[in-house]
Amino acid sequence: MHSLGNGIGAGSVKFFLVLAQIKMIIANDGDSFKNENEISGHSMRSINADAVKNKQMLYNLSKSDKCDMAIDHRFDCARDKVVSQKECEERGCCYAPLSDLAGPPWCYFPYLYTGYVMGPLTPSKKGQKATLKLSRPSYLPKDIPTLQLEVIEETAGCLHLTVKDPSSQRYEVQLPGEQWAPEGKAVSQKALFSIQFQHDPFAFIVTRKSNGRVIMNTTVGPLLFADQYIQLSTTLASSFVSGLGEHYTSLRLDLNWTSLILWNRDTHPHADANLYGSHPFFIVQEEAGFAHGVFLLNSNAIEVILQPTPALTWVAVGGILDLFVFMGPDPESVIRQYLQVIGYPLMPPYWALGFHLCRWGYTTSNTTRRVVQRMHDAYFPMDVQWNDLDYAHDRRVFTFDPWRFGDLPEMVQDFHKRGLKYVLILDPGISTTSPPGSYPPLDDGLKRNVFIKNITGDILIGKVWPGPTAFPDFTNAETRQWWEDCIGDFFQRCLWMDMNEPSSFVQGSVDGCPDSDLENPPYTPSVVDGQLNSKTLCMTAQQHLSTHYNLHNMYGLTEAYATHKALTNIQGKRPFVLSRSSFPGIGRFSGVWTGDVKSNWEQLRYSIPSVLKFGLFGVPLVGADICGFDGNTTEELCVRWMQLGAFYPFMRNHNDRGNRPQEPYMFGKNAQSAMRSALNLRYSLLPFLYTLFHHAHISAETVARPLFVEFPSDPNCQAIDRQFLWGSALLISPVLEQGVVEFPAYLPFGTWYSLEDGQPFYSRGQYLLMSASLDTIHVHVREGHIIPQQEPALTTSASRANPFFLTVALTAGGWAWGDLFWDDGESLDTFEKKRYSYVIFIAGQVFDPVRLNGDLDGLVLGGMRVFGIPSPPQYVLANGEKVMDFSYRSDTKVRLFCFIDLL
Repeated sequence: MHSLGNGIGAGSVKFFLVLAQIKMIIANDGDSFKNENEISGHSMRSINADAVKNKQMLYNLSKSDKCDMAIDHRFDCARDKVVSQKECEERGCCYAPLSDLAGPPWCYFPYLYTGYVMGPLTPSKKGQKATLKLSRPSYLPKDIPTLQLEVIEETAGCLHLTVKDPSSQRYEVQLPGEQWAPEGKAVSQKALFSIQFQHDPFAFIVTRKSNGRVIMNTTVGPLLFADQYIQLSTTLASSFVSGLGEHYTSLRLDLNWTSLILWNRDTHPHADANLYGSHPFFIVQEEAGFAHGVFLLNSNAIEVILQPTPALTWVAVGGILDLFVFMGPDPESVIRQYLQVIGYPLMPPYWALGFHLCRWGYTTSNTTRRVVQRMHDAYFPMDVQWNDLDYAHDRRVFTFDPWRFGDLPEMVQDFHKRGLKYVLILDPGISTTSPPGSYPPLDDGLKRNVFIKNITGDILIGKVWPGPTAFPDFTNAETRQWWEDCIGDFFQRCLWMDMNEPSSFVQGSVDGCPDSDLENPPYTPSVVDGQLNSKTLCMTAQQHLSTHYNLHNMYGLTEAYATHKALTNIQGKRPFVLSRSSFPGIGRFSGVWTGDVKSNWEQLRYSIPSVLKFGLFGVPLVGADICGFDGNTTEELCVRWMQLGAFYPFMRNHNDRGNRPQEPYMFGKNAQSAMRSALNLRYSLLPFLYTLFHHAHISAETVARPLFVEFPSDPNCQAIDRQFLWGSALLISPVLEQGVVEFPAYLPFGTWYSLEDGQPFYSRGQYLLMSASLDTIHVHVREGHIIPQQEPALTTSASRANPFFLTVALTAGGWAWGDLFWDDGESLDTFEKKRYSYVIFIAGQVFDPVRLNGDLDGLVLGGMRVFGIPSPPQYVLANGEKVMDFSYRSDTKVRLFCFIDLL
């Protein structure tokens, strides 16, 4: 860590004397400062005399000169409210109106706006600390005059900074489950970063050591820290920024004066709205394939302002400043470093990767049975049948309707005998209208004091589907045990958690909310409907750990943790949990779906960046409702969505009441054929997909992968979000427009083979026109990869017993590599307990099992396709014996179907 003393410039921040005025120029080449001394093992840097002189010149500038800056370099001095020119200038800020009301701020900070002054760095338990003292009161109510900074080099690639109030305990996020332990302190490795401090006003600059690139520069605006308002601005290293979910955006975020709100909300996906989840993490693509990420661990409502400088401003309405900077140096490394903090994702059960079918409107068990039978009769692979709230008696969770679903337990058993699984919805709200003694979840919950309270200490009553409801407080250990008891008594083993933002149909509670600073804070980000308690609970609601004001965004996470733990304890197998609400760390316990998407082409297209962003957030088990949930689909749209959905990591068709049916068997013959082909292709690829999830679980690799993650040095890949990869090997290019006969798809540099027929495409890194017939989804195999596949069947329990086959895509040098992870598909911790098989395939060598157990017994390698052989083989050997049944197609350099015994 390095200090600039009282200096102002470092790294790529320069101050130039131009026409007798000093203006700040954000550049990228970087000036370094000489190492003056060493203190506590960390090099401390001091700015030279010219820089000190320049800083003094800035202080001495006239007011108009201090305000003379490019419009894109303005940082908002009135984010908290609209101010007049007089009010702006009373804050010590600059006022310059513009014609654009929604763009750059009119009231903005001048150079070197007075703020906190940093004291000397001293050793702390984990790193170094310093005191920050406010030189004069800010314009914010209840600003905090003294803060404590702590700087921790967690690992060579992870910098951790916290800013807290040392005199008063504020809420700090503690993620549920086992906490993160760094893999090794940076002192044992060469840190990838350096950090430099400006002491007055306090700011810091983070630089990449290898090339001097400035990653963060907070000298552009002051640190503001009040009781309910924290603001920190920084420059960005480039304009290619992704993350900051959950929002209805492209993969690359728009930096043209946009605002993103992080506040979990029950609302259908649409632009300019805070949606179901909050993920205050972003990744920045730098030049030459470098990347870094930033994570603000804060669960309060957050607004992120993006501007074309490029720059970013965090505004949080509570908590502390708990900031992680991940140095990569490449995108995949950034994601891994982030997941080392929030936790690696779960390993799903194998069957969860099959096809799921659901609808709100399967009103009886007989209706549900007929759906399953019709899927089977039409030869559509399916693994999981779902029921929405139709099953519940009077819409109360943990019950089933004795007339419409009286045989629910027997129906589930019948499904299990057919190799199917069953999932039902479980909302968190517990009905409070049942007479005492008639509804055990309520009766037991009242006795065990598990529900969220209002400010007077009474149970807070909201309103959801069953009417007046109480909400479990999952931050309470007793609540989690009660939840497990309810699930255990109810027999269900796979659960779908909806409405867990938490959502309520009344604002705050049926009794309203008190008038307080929590309900009406000094600053409220521009959330949907304008108030934090809109369509959710009162902010003053009391939970075990803190107020709902602090914990709201974590409600879905804490419910997922409780549900995952309960199902694990009850069944002793890998649980399946799906959540709508999300927060960092939820991928350890649950999958996520993208909510109530509409049945239209735009939402089909935007489902791809939605899925890819959740992969960046550590939630690989994710998908959108295929064919759309809200509104009537069309045959063409549903076919295209099924083809795309076959490559969502989580694949479910879900429909709302009153809409046109959209089960695959409801469409015409050609549409059914196209959908069936897509499903069979997915089921054939499940061994490969399951192996990808294994690598996600143990190594934090992405499953559905943006192209920029795999090809960070290819500038053409930086913003692509109409295509994506499975791992590093398969490129998926879906049809996303209505009625097209061809469409452009980008193929990164190299040879790509059509998975369907082996046709090679030799790309220089270019777009190619692809056909768009209704029965087509383009999937290409990257040279140098081997894809393990299996003959598909109507369920995964049947397909897992079928022969394997390999698709081998050779490089020009005749090389390819692939692997297969295989276990029983459902037991807990098979990797950790070494109860699995792992086989590596290398073209030109014997297939060498790294580890074997009994799970591969009886399975055979029934076939092989090898793409890229330049001339016909004279013969083929398997286990030393000639294989008679093989063929060679010279038109596409493909060798097909060599039958080989795996064992």
